[in-house]
Amino acid sequence: MSRRVVGLVTDHRLIDDMPVHLAHDEYVTAIRDGAEALPLLIPSAGLPIDDILAAVDGLLFTGNASNVAPSRYGMQARPGTLLDEARDGAALPLLRAVIAAGKPVLAICRGFQELNVALGGSLHQHVHEIPGRLDHRAPQGVPVDQEYALAHDIAITPGGFLARISGRTRAGVNSLHAQGIDHLAPGLFVEARAPDGQIEAVSLPGPPGFLLGVQWHPEWRWAEDDLSRAIFRSFGASL
Repeated sequence: MSRRVVGLVTDHRLIDDMPVHLAHDEYVTAIRDGAEALPLLIPSAGLPIDDILAAVDGLLFTGNASNVAPSRYGMQARPGTLLDEARDGAALPLLRAVIAAGKPVLAICRGFQELNVALGGSLHQHVHEIPGRLDHRAPQGVPVDQEYALAHDIAITPGGFLARISGRTRAGVNSLHAQGIDHLAPGLFVEARAPDGQIEAVSLPGPPGFLLGVQWHPEWRWAEDDLSRAIFRSFGASL
């Protein structure tokens, strides 16, 4: 029996002056082994959305270092913001289309922020500048194991989708983001919050099916974490 196919939406970057489409290997591994599906990289190259949807059973909107352009939610970019407007142009309409088509969606970090913007929400560009909020950015100049180490707990909404698939009310997560949800998009449901109140997970209740967005990185050593295993297992089962 052939595996179900999950499209992984990639970043568009210049490396040594050459354009590349990239996704970290952790996403590939988590989909292959955690969701037990076939990962298929989707370039941010303006491919026809109908062709993408016909080729996949679900989509993973990956995290990456780039940020959703603030112009997408009516603001100007702060100086030094790393943008990827090719990805914005591909991912935002693809998100709306895949949701309308009822195919499963998992959105992580940048993908989580894309989800909120695609459905009409907005973002804080620098969460750490908001009084009372934690500094959610990754530590600098440390080994990658420390960069992705657990940073804070999340409170999981009782009775929500994330609580149902994980059986958890609290969990520890990593934290590697400067941007975060400001105004929640209409229709999205808050599945988890950080101790400072920052939204950490969302879902779209009711039809059309599996849709979960998380601000942290469950793909990092997913097999070693109960919550991460539950997320990828449930995503795979929904395909």
